[in-house]
Amino acid sequence: VVGVDLAPGMLTVAAGRLPGHALRADCRRLPFAPAAFDSVSAVWLLHLLDEAAGVVAEAARVLRPGGVFVTTVDKADAHDVGSDIDTLVGPYRLHQVADAHATVTALAEEHGLFPCGEALFQGHGQGRTPAELARRVRAGDMYREGGSALAARLAALPDPDTPRPEPVFRLMAFRAA
Repeated sequence: VVGVDLAPGMLTVAAGRLPGHALRADCRRLPFAPAAFDSVSAVWLLHLLDEAAGVVAEAARVLRPGGVFVTTVDKADAHDVGSDIDTLVGPYRLHQVADAHATVTALAEEHGLFPCGEALFQGHGQGRTPAELARRVRAGDMYREGGSALAARLAALPDPDTPRPEPVFRLMAFRAA
């Protein structure tokens, strides 16, 4: 097992979990030979990028034939749990995201990786409260386009300190030909 991350903070976390097996590198330019791994995992990564093509291409490059690439998809959509919060922030959601299921699947297939499984899992402690989200909007961390008007509408929702339902996240697995 080798953990790879470009961010120093995340690399420190990885090094604590994988002593001697954490490497600082860009996931779009992995320092490994072709066909070096049986599996590649990119969990909580693609949603942070402007595009996923480089990551998917590198995963395909370093996988052995029959190897499996596992990644999370549709992370932002998972937070749409049908709550009153979602009604307010819906118009501000990005509609073109790097981790969209259809996008990742198309990229995988372009690189000889084919869907072979998927799973759903529930987040824990990630149900958002209107009050917390209003603070994040005011700070400019999320939904900047909504600004202070959106923050005020969020803060005015009933039970502003009560978390809404937990998101359900999606994992996809792709097998190398």
